[in-house]
Amino acid sequence: MTALGQRTPTYPFTALVGADELTTALLLSAISPEIGGVLVRGEKGTAKSTAVRALAAVLPEQHVALGCRFGCDPDRAEDCPDGPHDGPGTTRPARLVELPVGATEDRVVGSLDLRRALGEGEAAYQPGLLAEAHRGILYVDEVNLLHDHLVDVLLDAAAMGRNTVERDGVSISHPARITLVGTMNPEEGELRPQLLDRFGLTVHVAASRDPRERAEVVRRRLAADADPVGFAAGYERSEVELTERIAAARAGVREVVLDERTLRTVARVCAGFDVDGLRADIVTARTAVAHAAWQGRTHVTREDIRAAALLALPHRRRRSPFDAPGLDEDLLDRLLDEEPEDDPPGGDEPEDGPDEQPDGGRPDDEQRDGDGRTTGGPPPTPDGSDDTPPSGRADSAPEASAEDHGVQDEPAPATDDTPPTGAAAAPVGTASAQAPYRARRLELAGVGSGPSGRRSPALTPRGRVVGTHPAGQEPAGAPVHLTATLRASAARRAARTGPARVTGDDLRHAVTRGREANLVLLAVDASGSMAARRRMGEVKTAVLSLLLDAYQRRDRVGLVTFRGAQAEVALPPTSSVDAAAARLAQLPHGGRTPLAEGLTQVARVVAREQVRDRHQRALVVVVTDGRATAGADALARARVVADGWSRAVPTAQTVVVDCESGRFRMGLAADLARRMGAEHIALEQVAASGLVEIVTDRTGTGRTGRSAA
Repeated sequence: MTALGQRTPTYPFTALVGADELTTALLLSAISPEIGGVLVRGEKGTAKSTAVRALAAVLPEQHVALGCRFGCDPDRAEDCPDGPHDGPGTTRPARLVELPVGATEDRVVGSLDLRRALGEGEAAYQPGLLAEAHRGILYVDEVNLLHDHLVDVLLDAAAMGRNTVERDGVSISHPARITLVGTMNPEEGELRPQLLDRFGLTVHVAASRDPRERAEVVRRRLAADADPVGFAAGYERSEVELTERIAAARAGVREVVLDERTLRTVARVCAGFDVDGLRADIVTARTAVAHAAWQGRTHVTREDIRAAALLALPHRRRRSPFDAPGLDEDLLDRLLDEEPEDDPPGGDEPEDGPDEQPDGGRPDDEQRDGDGRTTGGPPPTPDGSDDTPPSGRADSAPEASAEDHGVQDEPAPATDDTPPTGAAAAPVGTASAQAPYRARRLELAGVGSGPSGRRSPALTPRGRVVGTHPAGQEPAGAPVHLTATLRASAARRAARTGPARVTGDDLRHAVTRGREANLVLLAVDASGSMAARRRMGEVKTAVLSLLLDAYQRRDRVGLVTFRGAQAEVALPPTSSVDAAAARLAQLPHGGRTPLAEGLTQVARVVAREQVRDRHQRALVVVVTDGRATAGADALARARVVADGWSRAVPTAQTVVVDCESGRFRMGLAADLARRMGAEHIALEQVAASGLVEIVTDRTGTGRTGRSAA
């Protein structure tokens, strides 16, 4: 048993089982913080947090300057506000600073010390978490749930090694060389691709399926819980040896040689995987050097480059949030085994010209197109295709037939109301979506107060200051409005009702207006009335585009589908739009159209989510052709539900995407939108290209706004 008041030992790093890739990434990032930190992705219960916390315990102690609020190294010349550091220093353990998801920007970057400002009239700086984490590890659990602006701040500090604060009369810049480590469960939502790129390394962890390995994990965990001190003592020697090895690797990094030939191999690997920008090359090179130092080598080898590429490149190959991260190891080996052509001494071109081979020609498999680009020479893409445009771009999907998209070649029935003659009379198929395009912007009218996001106007903790809250009525977390506070203090002094200095009664808090995230609930008609006309492929493309838009605007999304005789919640509201995309890809189509049941199910989901979070507003997108064929009086029942829509979901705003096609149209979807008080747009108008944005209001009318962004 642990004595009262004694701190429970951290789970030993060397006791981790079956997490070789994770431990390697963490160790390399600790050896060379310039790599840029680690993003750990994985399902729940895979020891992500345990590994990060255990890492701090095996890092070598630090030499710090006495009296420095930022923990600077006295042996290193740093531009520190508390410097210069000329006196003797002291040692301390390496720091692990945890950043809570609900932290404010002031707490992260630091801010004006209000106690000294209001009490002594001095504009002093109060350091934040970035200052505390200098030369240590800044750990963000559930980094995908962190507000985007905080993620930007963290990644900028990690990349620049400094934190600059210009706010509230404070102007300061201090060192912030941090090893940023984030953990996340992809099921709860993804980071934006540009933010993924700012993490140096990424690791995907999953629980082992080997019964013996799983049993060993459980055995060690139970032993650690039963006797934490005794369990940690059993690994004390291995922990000390690991600390010594890390210190030796840190010192050896400066001695590792990365020659020109090896550097060009790194560049060839990164170019072969078609990653954007050059950050991948830099990170891969730094990781390879760190791996060589970790292995005790003084030269970077093929093994080092391969290990670095497996950690530095997978997340940089994603072209859209729906692409699974990963790396084709066969392609990696082919790229590593290619023999680079040696440049002439001094970097000059050969006498025969830059484009000629010694025999006066080119390789048989290499040609140049009209733009001078080499074709035929590079290795195939990881998926085996030839020059296939990356997914997620509007111009990347070539025109294809219905068969190419997996739509079954089935005859269209004469009418949608023809009763089925048996199970085989209502064929069911699965259509594939093309690459998503940029969807038109849909936002809610009015000003909400939901969680920060990028869709609809709202009063949020961060944004443009539009006023101040009345004294004593400010919400929790509202930022202090310094100017309004000083004005209130001056007015009170002029009335001679109190002391000259600022008091708590003078405090005023800012009202800030920004944008909120919404609940985007997609209701998709998957019946045969659309599938028979080969529309489901286009419908899925449109819905996938709306999902991509929801991802970019940080929304929660849900998916309700209706076909046959009932509706189902295919995906409960979640922040993971890639989970919604996976459900959409597996969505079958065919059968009757239970429109009334679909709308009723949507109303239930909206009402349930409103109870869970009354501040989050809902945007309902109904994708249908307006037909109703399931059950008795199907169309009449659907119209009854539509007529009472504003009463059933008074807080939601609705858009009806009309999927009806053909030369002669019945206008059922338009009539449905009118009855629901919803905005009505045609399927082909979901794309933003060439259109202006539509701002949906509760009356169903649209007003023209700025061009869609």
